[in-house]
Amino acid sequence: MAVDENVNKKVPDSCPHCGNKLSAWQQVLLKVDRAIVCKNCWYRILLDLLPEEKENKHDENNNLKNKAK
Repeated sequence: MAVDENVNKKVPDSCPHCGNKLSAWQQVLLKVDRAIVCKNCWYRILLDLLPEEKENKHDENNNLKNKAK
């Protein structure tokens, strides 16, 4: 469940663009959908977790290829 802990740490409590406070429901939607639009300024808030996971998988694949040689 390490991914859940990372999601909780990265979910902002306000819009990074205008500073408008996100409601608890908006924070839940952001955790689930990983994208939400601020009602105040229409800024798209994206939660980027997948690139970190892809990098880890890429590193593991390179390690396996190097071991095979």
